[in-house]
Order: sequence, then C-alpha cells, then structure tokens
Amino acid sequence: MKLTHIRNATLLLEFEHQNQPVGLLIDPMLAGLGALPTLKWFGGRRRRNPLVELPPTAQALLGHVTHALITHCQRGHFDHLDSKGRRFLREHATPVFCMPRDDAFLRGTGLLTQCLDGAKAQAFFGGRITPVPCLHGRGMVGKLMEHGHGYFIDLPGEPTVYIAGDTLLTEPVRHALTVLQPDIAVLPAGGARFDLGGDIIMGPTDIGAALQLTSGIIVANHLEALDHCPATRAELLHLAQTMGEHKRLLVPADGQFYIFSTSPRSAISS
Repeated sequence: MKLTHIRNATLLLEFEHQNQPVGLLIDPMLAGLGALPTLKWFGGRRRRNPLVELPPTAQALLGHVTHALITHCQRGHFDHLDSKGRRFLREHATPVFCMPRDDAFLRGTGLLTQCLDGAKAQAFFGGRITPVPCLHGRGMVGKLMEHGHGYFIDLPGEPTVYIAGDTLLTEPVRHALTVLQPDIAVLPAGGARFDLGGDIIMGPTDIGAALQLTSGIIVANHLEALDHCPATRAELLHLAQTMGEHKRLLVPADGQFYIFSTSPRSAISS
C-alpha cells in the first residue's frame, strides 16, 4: 500500500483490487496558494489559505485517482473539499464515497456519489470500511462545526488504515486505536483553533497520547498549510525524538509518500 501526503488533509491511498490499481483520493483541497479565505479573524496572524502551494508532483498524483473519499465537507469546510477539488472530481466523473449526511449535498454539486451505509462496517474493495465519528470541537465552537466521520479500512493483503478526519482525541478515536489497532493511523496534529473557543482537532500533546494507545504507525497531517493550525512539523519531530518513537511517528512533507507492508509493520519513505 502506498500513502502519499499531498497537503493538509489531502492524501492519496493506492492499492490493488482484483488486479486493478485503485487510487483513493481523500478530502481534496486543490486550490493554489492564497486562493481561499483566512480562518482567523483577529490579530496579526491572518493569512489567506492555503499557506503553501500544492507539491510539484500533485498533477501526476491526480492522474492516479480512481475514487475519492470525503470525511466532511459542509458548513464551509473548504479545507476538505474546495471548489477546485469538486471540479476535478466532477470533470473526471470520479466515484465519491461519502456518509449519508453529505450525499445529497455532494450530488447537488454534480458529483457521482457512492453513499456509505451509515456508521456500520460494510463492504469496500473486497474488504471492509468502518466509519468512526469525529468530534470537531466542543462547546459553542463545536455547535458551529461539521463533525463528520473518519474511516477504518481493512483490505485483503494490505495493512489496516485509520483515517481519523477532523477530530479531537475522543472515546471513539481511542476505541479505534486500542481495539481496532490499525497498522497505520492518519491523525490530525495541527492543533487548529479559531479566535475564540478551544482546539477543534488534535495537537502534538494528543499525538503523544495516541502513540501510547496503539502499537501501529501514526502519520501526522494538518500541518503548516492553514492559518488556524499553529503546530509545526518541527514540534512533531521533536516529540517523536523525545518519546523515542521516530519510527512510529511519521511527519511527511507535502508530496512525500510511504510504502507500507503488513508483516512486519514497516514503511519505506520517498
């Protein structure tokens, strides 16, 4: 299995199904540098998003896409599906897996949806996919957010993968890490927050806690791409070194890929 971190939450998961290549594009934000609004409204740290361009390999990577998977996309969450991402999926007639809440919304934008069957484990490319609920903030800010779902993906002959989506370290996330024990967990690590309210996704401290809940590999994302995510790659790399977990906590650069095997758990990086 090949996992390529493209930027922020956008990644490409590549594997084979019935001897055919599958390229599963997750949460495509494909806008150019500064093409999207700021997510901060006060103070001197406002910047238009995304803060960085797509990596030079992005166009070639998009040529591998056969399907897409969306964690959440409504209430202004352009960082998981922006207008350029929608246009790409629409123009290529890409089948888009989504949860029932997003199905009508996405079909209304002209996308070819394949609605998942609620929150239970279900068939997926010869294996199984299990949605895991997200909590994208608590309190008043949480009421304004679109919480969405992450996904635990178990495919024959491949390492298991948990794509967490935008979430805090909640009991469903802890259950996914401790009971499902994914070989690979892609977790948000940017510590995103708005001008008011608490964090709306995990930050470095939560990633440290997650490392103690699972024996698998953690891939950190949501880093250095949006103006409301203050955590840096340097912080995560320092955490990995401090905990002695540099082999289990991966902090990819934009465009970096890993090839994962199942036994033993290992990753070959680009």
